Amino acid sequence: MDQTVDIKELNERIKQESSFVDLLTIEMNKVIVGQKHLVESLLIGLLSDGHILLEGVPGLAKTLAITTLSKAVTADFSRIQFTPDLLPADLLGTMIYSQKNEEFVVKKGPIFTNFVLADEINRAPAKVQSALLESMQERQVTIGDHTYSLPKPFLVMATQNPIEQEGTYPLPEAQVDRFMLKVVIDYPQKAEEQMIIRHNLAQKFPEANSIIKPEDIIRAREVVKDVYMDEKIEKYIIDIVFATRFPEQYNLEKFKDMINYGGSPRASISLSMAAKAYAFIKRRGYVIPEDVRAVCHDVLRHRIGLSYEAEANDITSEEIISEILNTVEVP
Repeated sequence: MDQTVDIKELNERIKQESSFVDLLTIEMNKVIVGQKHLVESLLIGLLSDGHILLEGVPGLAKTLAITTLSKAVTADFSRIQFTPDLLPADLLGTMIYSQKNEEFVVKKGPIFTNFVLADEINRAPAKVQSALLESMQERQVTIGDHTYSLPKPFLVMATQNPIEQEGTYPLPEAQVDRFMLKVVIDYPQKAEEQMIIRHNLAQKFPEANSIIKPEDIIRAREVVKDVYMDEKIEKYIIDIVFATRFPEQYNLEKFKDMINYGGSPRASISLSMAAKAYAFIKRRGYVIPEDVRAVCHDVLRHRIGLSYEAEANDITSEEIISEILNTVEVP
């Protein structure tokens, strides 16, 4: 089979299958001003069946972004405000005694939905965090003796506020690793902020239209897996992840004492999936090194454990990733 013909066909197919991405982006942009990277990250998470951890100060449209996405996809959405007194049952559901039937019946919690916004996830104790993370990983919930599957698609977008540390329970590394992407969002530009004011003072706040169904997303995920990834790109991804574990092998000796641990195999899988999803969003049937570089910071920033020495020298995981990308040979 001729490889070039194959790629050409695949490219045409991906072009057709990914046409809804533009429509979805247009609907999102009607409501969300500016946050291009946030919208793109949500689409990557959605198309590669991964969850997203968002970090940013309050008021940067984090909640608005996921509610808009659920409107555009005609999907169910629930927002859960994490507080120190939240219990796992408040999230997953519980058994309730029905006097009428004289038996226990299951009352499902707000987790049984397509899109979950876990607002300020670091405000709830570990017990609640781990209950959420089990459902993220296994896509199922156990209540009593029964296990229930969660609806598809199922996407968790958790937010954490970087400025307030009082009354917070930081997410343990093993749990943070469950998030495919950690996206850091920043303040809008002046012109964007002007648009935001206009939107909010208009007679009617803009709304997204429903343009696709959850089953379209599930079909698109299958197509994303078909995006072609050359062996050279696979090796490039492995080199990037290995450079976070053994920097000295990549002429980055200076980071040897800065990193306690690097990315796990989950990092390599997420980087490959996110790169494929990014290529799909850009309506291409094959992955190029630029796709890997575009998603690399979001996939790796929460998977590099910094040592005290790094913190003392003000070295961030962002800088380490940028330096790795500048050093590792691009295919």
